[in-house]
Amino acid sequence: MVHGWLDWNPLVAVPPPRSRKLTRAWRACSIAQMQSHPNDPLHGVTLATVLRTLVDRYGWQELAERIPVRCFMFDPTLTSSLTFLRKTPWARQRLEDWYVHDAQARDQ
Repeated sequence: MVHGWLDWNPLVAVPPPRSRKLTRAWRACSIAQMQSHPNDPLHGVTLATVLRTLVDRYGWQELAERIPVRCFMFDPTLTSSLTFLRKTPWARQRLEDWYVHDAQARDQ
């Protein structure tokens, strides 16, 4: 089957095709899949984006007050914070919950 990649399985990463006609169809499939998760506000948002957004809006000091961890309190960097958040589920969950709450508050 030539166009078997259109039956895209979300558990299998499929690289984009090389021809122009197939690339347009691949992009449309990817966009449709991203829009197919209306109940998940974090779908398609990386942890780095979440952290950068909150740092830009509130700063490291506010992050340290709300989520008291050393990577936010002492010499904070995006790299060290991302490493810590990827290894610590409770801190990541608090950061993501704050991001979702903030996004919903801004929408209203």
